Amino acid sequence: MYKRVHHVSLEIKELGRARAFYENLLGLTVSPQRPDFDFEGVWYQIGDTQLHLIVNDSANVDTKPTLNSRSAHFAIRVTAIAELIERFENQGIPYLNKPASKTGWHQVFVQDPDGNIIEFNA
Repeated sequence: MYKRVHHVSLEIKELGRARAFYENLLGLTVSPQRPDFDFEGVWYQIGDTQLHLIVNDSANVDTKPTLNSRSAHFAIRVTAIAELIERFENQGIPYLNKPASKTGWHQVFVQDPDGNIIEFNA
């Protein structure tokens, strides 16, 4: 009955700041499929899944969760995790590195500017 995850949506407060993180730092590709909604946002294509960023002025991003692997997050499988770590280090982005995770994957966790936690694994 269930085929796949179609998209993940995240609340953000400032579109420009989020786009700089997701496009410039991470290198995600904007999806042209986003309709002309009456609110700001952007969609990214990640394989056959999408990431939807939705501007929500009432989002509570002032209290960011602690960066750890047990906080709510979503994961993206990558092929060049060392390159991502280098990008984070060059930009001074804090990250949690678990190269010998019990999952059997190398995991790296970061937070976007609004506190959303993303796991990258390889």
